[in-house]
Amino acid sequence: MIHPSTPTAPVTAADLARAGLLETGPGCQVSPHAVFIPADRLGTLRPIVLGARCAIGAGAVLHGGAQLAAGVRVEEHVVVGCPEYGYAVRNVYPGAGEPTVVGEDVVLRSGAIVYAGVAIGAATVVGHHTLLRSHAAVGTDSQLGHNLTVERECRIGDSVRISPGTHLTAATEVATSAFLGAGVRTINDKQLIWRDPDHQTELAPPRFCESCKVGSGSTILAGVTIGAHSLVGAGSVVTRDIPPHATAYGVPARIHAPRGAR
Repeated sequence: MIHPSTPTAPVTAADLARAGLLETGPGCQVSPHAVFIPADRLGTLRPIVLGARCAIGAGAVLHGGAQLAAGVRVEEHVVVGCPEYGYAVRNVYPGAGEPTVVGEDVVLRSGAIVYAGVAIGAATVVGHHTLLRSHAAVGTDSQLGHNLTVERECRIGDSVRISPGTHLTAATEVATSAFLGAGVRTINDKQLIWRDPDHQTELAPPRFCESCKVGSGSTILAGVTIGAHSLVGAGSVVTRDIPPHATAYGVPARIHAPRGAR
């Protein structure tokens, strides 16, 4: 029995199917220890859709609105479709669910957390304990390493590689075929003003253009654009835009040599 008045109460796959809130394609394998939560904090029920050949591991939690295409693999203790609740990026969210779309043959490694409203393109792999916050979008055939933080409304293109431990601040753009090394840090707030609406300025996330490469341990400041096919050396602090095809490194990063177009 599903009770909208208790939206966080987990139910079984059989319960959901009987209530018309679970669709499963042929060949799905669902652990009996998976958890399904069809209602959000406001009591709104949304169906959960599993395409053909999906595999759902033990301890995985799927929230209402999760839409998994064929061949998706959800490993142990993954969370899919978690509604945003509480304070985030200058707003307070009530815990409303939304569609969370996972493309064909995506792999969500154990411990990954995917918030409501996220979209992940086909054949992308999301690493262990990586966090994708609300309305982040990831393209096709991308590789997101372990222990990443991808904040709200980030846009990650196709064939992107992001190595473990990197943090993408809210609304960061990472274009097609970009490569970010391990432990890259991004900033979108030039003055570090928090919960002070009379003084806060507009957030300015950085932007990573097509086929750029950023070395491990680099920090990219607010509003900076890393140009297409450019290279930023490891450990750099980038305080201003890097033009296309340039090589830059240092603290602060300076341009040292052009790069040939690829």
